[in-house]
Amino acid sequence: MTTPLTLTTGRHPDGTVRLTVAGEIDMSNAGLLAEALDEHTGPLVVDLTEVEYLDSAGLSVLFAHADRLRLLVTPLLEPVLTVSGLTDLATVHALGPDHRPHA
Repeated sequence: MTTPLTLTTGRHPDGTVRLTVAGEIDMSNAGLLAEALDEHTGPLVVDLTEVEYLDSAGLSVLFAHADRLRLLVTPLLEPVLTVSGLTDLATVHALGPDHRPHA
């Protein structure tokens, strides 16, 4: 059974494609995330602020595209991305509960 995941494409204020992800990312649906990332070339903003769970399958997908991603994350995901090393490869903006950048 696939874990519920919602993917919505739009534009970031600077015109960059923005992929908003909501739900849980695990091995049952990481392929959907990979397909969504593969649909777009060039820089991509990935808003993970509504992601409640991210496992190694989801991390693998993000690593495959890290050189072109700007990730928006909450304090829940920030340690996972840091420990995995993804923050060394992708631009990560940690947002507070009100979805504004931390000071």
